[in-house]
Amino acid sequence: MSLAARIDEPKPAQREGEATVREMPEKSAGAFRTIKEAADDLDVPQHVLRFWETRFSQIRPVKRAGGRRYYRPDDVDLLKGIKRLLHGQGYTIKGAQGVLRERGLRFVQSVGRGEAEAAAPSLQEVDGTPVGDLPHGDGIPPEDRAALEDALADLRACRTAVERLSLPPEADA
Repeated sequence: MSLAARIDEPKPAQREGEATVREMPEKSAGAFRTIKEAADDLDVPQHVLRFWETRFSQIRPVKRAGGRRYYRPDDVDLLKGIKRLLHGQGYTIKGAQGVLRERGLRFVQSVGRGEAEAAAPSLQEVDGTPVGDLPHGDGIPPEDRAALEDALADLRACRTAVERLSLPPEADA
């Protein structure tokens, strides 16, 4: 068969009236991702990733000539963790920054991989209201305020007990 005949010959998918779809091979787990691939993986628009880069200094994709971004697997895990904090758990950007600062990069990456779970955000981390700035003249009667403060003390004691339970057992002496 001549070269001209092979070029003009319709492809098998075209013979049956099907549209030709260019299939992309699946990337390995260690491969770098473009911003489009990362955004598609996280189900967020690309501009959200660019915005997060301005708010979270820990997000540092490799930038090639022309400014093209390539995200390493750890970068994608960090982005997934940030998304889970912001969209899944209701943290504000400031609250998520606090989690990164207090718990560290590796913790947020593990949240992104589903290996860890961040504690529920506090009132301050959800709506940005500093807890110490809540007004005393808020209309809560003193007896109700006392009951609420007692309940808060009980909750803090419960949290301490749960934290103790989650610690690894101490070695017997």
